[in-house]
Amino acid sequence: MRLKTIFLFVICLSLIFCVSTQKKIEKARKNDPQYQYNLGLFHLNNGNIDEADKYFNKAISLNDKYYLAYNSLGLAYSMRGDLQKSLKYFKKCLEINPGFTEARNNLGIIYQEMGFINKAEDEFYKVLSDKTYSSKELPYYNLAYLFFIKNKFEQALDYVQNSIRENSSFAMAYNLKGLLLEKLDDLPQAIKSYEKALSIVPADINFSFNLAVALFKSQELSRAKEIFERISPKVSDPEMKNKINQYLKIMK
Repeated sequence: MRLKTIFLFVICLSLIFCVSTQKKIEKARKNDPQYQYNLGLFHLNNGNIDEADKYFNKAISLNDKYYLAYNSLGLAYSMRGDLQKSLKYFKKCLEINPGFTEARNNLGIIYQEMGFINKAEDEFYKVLSDKTYSSKELPYYNLAYLFFIKNKFEQALDYVQNSIRENSSFAMAYNLKGLLLEKLDDLPQAIKSYEKALSIVPADINFSFNLAVALFKSQELSRAKEIFERISPKVSDPEMKNKINQYLKIMK
C-alpha cells in the first residue's frame, strides 16, 4: 500500500513537471521570432495568406530586423496582387540584409510586373553577380522572359538555355524555350521543348495547350486534337477555353 502511494505521488510529480515544461516551451515559442516565422511559412505554403501575415508580423514585432519575415510578407502581398506593398517589404528586407539575394530576385519580379523593365533587369543582373547564390536558373529565366517581351528572341533564348543548364528539371524554362523557338520559326524544336516541360510536370494545362498549338501549326492534327480534347474539361480560363474550341472547330 505504501509503495502504491509512493508510485502515485511520483506520477503526480511527473505530470506537474510535464505541464510546467510544456508551458515553458509554449512561452519560449511565443517569444521566438524564428518559430513565429516558421508558422507563417506553413500557412503561406498552404495558401492561408491572412494567417501567414499574422505570424510574420509577430516575428517582426519580436525582432524588427528579422529580414526573412519581410521577404515573406513581400511574397504574401504579391500573392494578393498588392504590388506596392510587396515592393515595400522586399526593399525593407534588402535594407536590413543587402546580401539576401532571394529578396533581390523577388524585387526584380515585382518591378517586371509593374512595368519597370529596366529596374527589373538591373536586379536580375545583380542576382547573377552573387557567386554564392545557388538558384541561378531563376534570374536567367527572368532575364529570358524580359527579353522575350522586348521581342529580342535570340538574346532571350541564350538566357533560357543558361537557365536550363543551371537546372535541367526547370519545366517553366523548357516551356519558355518552346515559345521562343516558335517565334524563331523552329516548330520541331519548340515541340520538343514543350514535350520536355510536360515530362517534368505532366498535369500542367498551359504546357499542354502550348504543345497542342505547336502541333496544330506543324499539321500534326490528330495529336493536337487529342490534347485539346483531353485538357478542355479541365480549363477554367474562358479565353483559353474559347481558343481550344476554335482550334477543334477548325480541325473538324
